[in-house]
Parts: sequence; structure tokens; C-alpha cells
Amino acid sequence: MRQSRHQEDHQGKIFYELSALVLNILRSPSTPVDFSDEIRPGRCPPERTEPVMQQITPAGFASLLLGVSLTLMLSGSVTFFIGFMLMPWVLGLVMFLYFVGMVSSISMIGRAILCYGSSPSSPRKDVPSWKLL
Repeated sequence: MRQSRHQEDHQGKIFYELSALVLNILRSPSTPVDFSDEIRPGRCPPERTEPVMQQITPAGFASLLLGVSLTLMLSGSVTFFIGFMLMPWVLGLVMFLYFVGMVSSISMIGRAILCYGSSPSSPRKDVPSWKLL
């Protein structure tokens, strides 16, 4: 119970972070990034101004959702493929352990039946009883 609650909390946290990431992408405007390391003489660094909020276009939103859904489908397909490949191993291990359990149970029953009749009956030790004062 405790493990499943921890796992649900972890999945909820991941879902929350993914939702926050998507909402931040939708809200934040795209700003051009200058990747050049060289400093150009005579040019002042641009002053920081408040970014103008831009709306995402419907095509951009559709593209974002397509990318998210494609990523989820691919990761789900990979997980399914791994599970599909491991299933024969898991079934084989379960069958092997079931067989070992059956052999162990049969041997214990056989040992109990055979050893009951062949065990010498030893005299019982008399244990003094406790006397109440």
C-alpha cells in the first residue's frame, strides 16, 4: 500500500511538472538567442526590456501537442516492446518456481509418511510438573 502511494505521488509529480512545462512554453514568448561569443566593438549590449507577451499560433500549438503525443506514443511503444520481449522469461521463471514448489511439497509429504513409521519410539522424558504453593 505504501509503495503504491509513493508511486502515485511520483507519477503525479511528474505529470504536474510536465503540465507546468507545457504551460510555461505556451505563456513565454520566444526570444532570439545570440550564441556568438565575440564582442563587437562599438556596439552596446542590448538593454533588458520587459518581454512582450506573444500569443502562440494555432499551428504552433498543434505542433506542440503533436510532439508531446508522439513522444508519449514512442516511449509507450518501447515499454510495450520490452515487456513483450521479457514475458516468455517471466512465464518460464513462474513455471519453474511452480514446479520446484510442487516437488518440494511432494518430497516433504513423502518424508513425513516414510519417516513416521520408521522413527524409533524413544521413551518420553518425565518433566516434573510445577507445583503451586
